[in-house]
Amino acid sequence: MSVVLGYDESPGARAALATAIDVARRFGERLVIVYGTAPPGGLGEEARSHEAALQQLGRTAVGHAVAAAEAAGVEAVTQLVSARPTEALLEQAEAHDASVIVVGTWGESPMRGAILGSTPHKLLHLSRRPVLCVPAAD
Repeated sequence: MSVVLGYDESPGARAALATAIDVARRFGERLVIVYGTAPPGGLGEEARSHEAALQQLGRTAVGHAVAAAEAAGVEAVTQLVSARPTEALLEQAEAHDASVIVVGTWGESPMRGAILGSTPHKLLHLSRRPVLCVPAAD
């Protein structure tokens, strides 16, 4: 089993990283750090260049998260997935038999999340696995 973390270096994701490391350490599970690289909407050359930029940002972000996990003594692997964040997390939770999916929340009201479809809100409704939403520190 594993702990799957959605990570993008936002304030909410940084708070979620600390929690995910703690959960993985306490239960002796591997931490799987996931970053979805699909750009919102669009097809063609522009979308491909946007995805390439998102992949570069993702590699940097997950590299920082792996360093934090390893410093805490937690085994971590990364997954850059060519999908939007929700789909990437659901896919990797199944692939890695996740005991929990951990995501951060930051500066978004529940109403806005319900209307616009934030990743935590979507996960709470679509995931067959437990989802832990961690608020960003003030």
